[in-house]
Amino acid sequence: MYKSSRMNTFHLTPANRTVVHVLAVVGFVALIGASMWLAAYSTRYVPAVVGRIGSAAVYLGSLFTPAEPSLSVISTPVASTTISFGDASSTLATTADPVTSKPVKSVVPTAGEKTNGTYQISGTASAQPAVLSGFADLVVNIDTIGYLATSSADSFVANTTVPNGNRPAVRFTIKNIGTNVTGSWRFSASIPTQTAYIYQSQPQQSLAPGDSISYTLGFDQANRGSEQTISVTANFDHTVTESNVNNNSTSAKITILGS
Repeated sequence: MYKSSRMNTFHLTPANRTVVHVLAVVGFVALIGASMWLAAYSTRYVPAVVGRIGSAAVYLGSLFTPAEPSLSVISTPVASTTISFGDASSTLATTADPVTSKPVKSVVPTAGEKTNGTYQISGTASAQPAVLSGFADLVVNIDTIGYLATSSADSFVANTTVPNGNRPAVRFTIKNIGTNVTGSWRFSASIPTQTAYIYQSQPQQSLAPGDSISYTLGFDQANRGSEQTISVTANFDHTVTESNVNNNSTSAKITILGS
């Protein structure tokens, strides 16, 4: 029995071949165009974004103030006076003859020389009580808000509004109002940057009772707008045992027109 088989074969006509070639060329051109657009986008925008992230920084300055201020002492010696009694034998005469006795001479007292001196009393350990007791107590106070005119913390300008092109900044003081030394400690600052950021300081020097440090902290890449919050917290990691932790944080509002 003879059985025939049939195979279907797809043959492109000249017209179909032309359509396929046109579509291939169009797709290739579209792919090249997309690649060029992506390269241009990366060159224009990606470095700008990376540059903004890379340039963000915190500028910090500090000034330590010891508990004991300088003291001026004026010393005035007691006036010294020398009184001469003459010849002792004539003063203690044994005879009643008034002619042979000599009267005691009167002498006007002479004042001593007045001197002035200034003596510095530093906040060293020797000036502290011999034995400290109790606990330290760090308190934070925001002194003023403003901006940095340059990248230096010394260029601080007090103002509630930050002009465009300047870096927002805050001045604050952390003081030990407790009865014992703090030992090493740190602070943190929550600042309104474009990406949420909390600055954590390096370990700070130990503060004796009454010692304080004033800080100026500025930053880049701030969020624009009114009512932007800056907050500062001392001993955020709780490395110092304190008598009161309810005064460790404070905050302030600032208006940022640009940065």
